[in-house]
Amino acid sequence: MPTLRDLRRKIKAIQNTKKITKTMRMVAAAKLRKVQDRMLNFRHYAMSMESVLFDLSKVGERELHPLLAVRPRKTVEVLVLTSDRGLCGGFNTNILTSASRHIDSLRKEGFELSISVVGRKARDFFKRRNIPMRKSWVGLSGRITYANAQEISGDLIENYINETLDEVVIIYNEFKSVVLQKVTIARLLPIGEIETEVTQVEKGSIAVDFLYEPSPEILFERLLPKHIEIQVFRALLESSAAEEAARMSAMERASNNCDELIAKITLQANKVRQASITKELMDIVGGAEALKA
Repeated sequence: MPTLRDLRRKIKAIQNTKKITKTMRMVAAAKLRKVQDRMLNFRHYAMSMESVLFDLSKVGERELHPLLAVRPRKTVEVLVLTSDRGLCGGFNTNILTSASRHIDSLRKEGFELSISVVGRKARDFFKRRNIPMRKSWVGLSGRITYANAQEISGDLIENYINETLDEVVIIYNEFKSVVLQKVTIARLLPIGEIETEVTQVEKGSIAVDFLYEPSPEILFERLLPKHIEIQVFRALLESSAAEEAARMSAMERASNNCDELIAKITLQANKVRQASITKELMDIVGGAEALKA
């Protein structure tokens, strides 16, 4: 049975842990406010861009730009976005589990797979399983910039145009609320081939032909690469906001668990202390009775 001193040391250690978890929660909350503002401001722009490009790709000729080209699917690139650090609950576990399932389903369909990752957690996950990765980007958590999105999208565009890749899929956590993050599997390339939640057209609607100024070739040349950059940047921001929200929730739960442990061990310590006092009283009473005799 632990002594009173041992229990008091344990309570002190848990109290120190609680201070750390509370501090980490406050830091995550401050970071979340900043990245959430960036993400929400950018989300509408990214969704509008996606809608416009989808409408243009429906009526435009796909030969106008290589990013519109639809080829038989042979090699599929899966880009997985995770964090560099842990202590964020099921944030990384959920995304890696979904990514593994999606990769397995693609393998069963007979596609050749190419895997790229963002974040140390995804890199380490695939490395431990001896799954080769084509490309990895680490050290981006908490410092997402548009230059990061340009670098990642530039690599994807180059490999797609060179026909090294026939399709690009991105898997990330979409920020819904502080307590909810949704694993999202979205197709980046080819552009406009599959309708998304944002770009679905009502049944019976008539496709509109557009007047282009300047020419469609120039518009697609400028807009399509920018569109990929924007969608990658949006995914990075969504993932970053979801990470901080998950970390804030995890640290709050950890602090609550510390309170429960402290209450439980304090009760145990009080019982040990009471037992010690009772034993001392019994010794005193026994000594007094012995003196009387």
